[in-house]
Amino acid sequence: MKDDSVYLNHIANCAARIQENTAQGYEVFMASHTLQDAVLRNLQVLAESTQHLSERVKATQPNIDWPEIGAFRNVLVHDYLGIDLDAIWL
Repeated sequence: MKDDSVYLNHIANCAARIQENTAQGYEVFMASHTLQDAVLRNLQVLAESTQHLSERVKATQPNIDWPEIGAFRNVLVHDYLGIDLDAIWL
């Protein structure tokens, strides 16, 4: 298992990329399959990275619903045809 810092860095990098890829707003995001794919991929990597964090690190953030993030990751990976981009935008 990698050190928590590796996964925390992945999470931070993905969050920054998501912000970058959505900075031009909803209309641009919805018009660009490339931006949509980039955001979805970064959400997937972010969610996957949370699954590798130690329980000690997760315990420091009790307000985060860690199992829900894992469930979201499963939707991104396995139910990709059912992804609602409007819900992702929110």
